[in-house]
Amino acid sequence: MWTIKHSYIDGAFVPVQGRETIECINPATESVIGTVTLANRDDARQAIAAAQRAQVTMGRTSKAERIDMLRRLQAAVLESTEEIRDTAIDEYGAPLARAQWVSQYASQSFANAAQILENYELVRPVGRASVVMEPVGVSALFAPWNSTAGTVCSKLATAIAGGCASVIKPSELSPLQTQVLALALHRAELPNGVINIVSGRGGEVGDEISTSPHIAKVSFTGSTATGKLIARAGIETMKRVSLSLTGKSASIVLDDADLETAIPMALNAAFMNNGQACVAGTRLLVPRAFLPQVIERVRALVDAIVVGNPHDPATAIGPLVNQAQFDRVQGFIRRGLEQGARLIVGGEGRPHGLSKGYFVKPTVFADVSNDMDIAREEIFGPVLSIIAFDDEEDAIRLANASVYGLQAYVFTREVERGRRIAARLEAGSVLINRIAPELLAPFGGVKQSGIGREFGLSGLEAFLEAKSIVED
Repeated sequence: MWTIKHSYIDGAFVPVQGRETIECINPATESVIGTVTLANRDDARQAIAAAQRAQVTMGRTSKAERIDMLRRLQAAVLESTEEIRDTAIDEYGAPLARAQWVSQYASQSFANAAQILENYELVRPVGRASVVMEPVGVSALFAPWNSTAGTVCSKLATAIAGGCASVIKPSELSPLQTQVLALALHRAELPNGVINIVSGRGGEVGDEISTSPHIAKVSFTGSTATGKLIARAGIETMKRVSLSLTGKSASIVLDDADLETAIPMALNAAFMNNGQACVAGTRLLVPRAFLPQVIERVRALVDAIVVGNPHDPATAIGPLVNQAQFDRVQGFIRRGLEQGARLIVGGEGRPHGLSKGYFVKPTVFADVSNDMDIAREEIFGPVLSIIAFDDEEDAIRLANASVYGLQAYVFTREVERGRRIAARLEAGSVLINRIAPELLAPFGGVKQSGIGREFGLSGLEAFLEAKSIVED
């Protein structure tokens, strides 16, 4: 049983000043596995003050000093790979393979940032000016529960590379992941105050951070609704803002695609992380002429998916994070039926043989139109909508007919054709014949899927400001 009553501030684990205590529930068993006392505004203010003090020195660090910090962080987090993996499984039901990938990605984020920084010129001549890339200042990093370690580490790595002290606000739904990660980061022995972690409610801790005049930059990953609140809160102090938000990604299977490989990959894209991924390809666009055979193939593959214990390597889909998310997804399944979609496989309720846990049947609908809720809204569960298109132009139109634009997938035997379509898709990233991202390339959304980019060179520059010094 976990008991967590502290924040990580100014290089030490300190008791929180908040009074609210919540339970941590294993979503596979519905048993209580821990309690956490949440931080409050006073804790957030304490963390911000610590970061302010640290920024004075951190802002003057050399490239070599920052790279050294990143290497130490990489080594420290690498030591905790198994603990990070296991807490992700126990806390929100991540399948073993996904949890393993995220736990490795967490430490790799620091290596990636070091590689980018090593080849980056912080001072460069431009005409008669010297352009100096300076740290933006104290940065706030907001991370969601569905990839706490990976998101925190990728944001923190670029903040450190940019010379920024940070206040990290993880979701209050991920205290176990946060605790393991905080212990790992502490082992890296960075200067006090460079890393601060405060876990509390968004309406209190998040609001305090978002409105503080001492925070220069906010990097947030989460829902579009919350992202808008954070952006509005930062307007008075003109915070620099990066927002990675809601997705409703389309997977386009073209008429020349190899269905033997494309359909399994498209299903993996839809159901990754139990469907709890902003980049999930939850709209499957297929040629109308191929619809019957795609449906049969999808039905057979989904029937064979193992849903159950997320610690079991054979499990592809574990439980949803909590009762509220389970109920939300059940509601979307009902609305899909009510609005006229045809149920292909799955449906309401738990999978056969699972009497407890927040398990959802992997569910697929056909005869879906883009005006249905299941096609428009991010469900955050294993629910896939199959949408038929008439030709290439129709596929592009349907894919772009969304207020969101985070990621898209294209499956085709002709890579050049895939590139041509990718150029016309309104998405921050397009993956052709693959579902694994390139972590050195920019990541972020267009339209209501976000502002700004993370990862790679673009991610680094999001934590830097250009100063022009012109000499006579």
